Amino acid sequence: MTAATKKLLTPDNCAFIFIDHQPQMAFGVSSIDRQTLKNNTVAMAKTAKLFNIPTVLTSVETESFSGYIWPEVLDVLKQDPIERTSMNSWEDVAFVEAVKKTGRKKLVIAALWTEACLIFPTLCALDEGFEVIMNVDASGGTTLEAHDAAIRRCEKYGAESITSCQLLLELQRDWSRK
Repeated sequence: MTAATKKLLTPDNCAFIFIDHQPQMAFGVSSIDRQTLKNNTVAMAKTAKLFNIPTVLTSVETESFSGYIWPEVLDVLKQDPIERTSMNSWEDVAFVEAVKKTGRKKLVIAALWTEACLIFPTLCALDEGFEVIMNVDASGGTTLEAHDAAIRRCEKYGAESITSCQLLLELQRDWSRK
């Protein structure tokens, strides 16, 4: 295995994190078309299922504000989300325990909103020695500027960016893989 190959995602070295893919959170997104955002998030969920990648789902204020995680995502992943109140999911003990329980050091994170719910746990996870790859087209911000600024800041501290299609292709890599 070459050094470059070690940097690539494999089904055995990563976990997928889905943060706040809920109707009211999506309503505030304007950095990407909302249907495209949902399609990309469902594609990420299907990729996790296809490659048997551990996933962690979390939601915020489901009953009082944000609504339930999109049913299209739940239908694919078939797991209960971790409910929290904090904007920074890394401040929630149950969430961090679930992430660590995956045993994976490479985290592929998608979240709504980029400028809070993606950037905060990304910076915290990086600080604790995780590698973070942000799925930028399954994440959305309140404005394109807010989304882009958050992504740039995370990249400055070592996070990387990926898209849903690139994520699928990187895991597949060889057409003989069934």
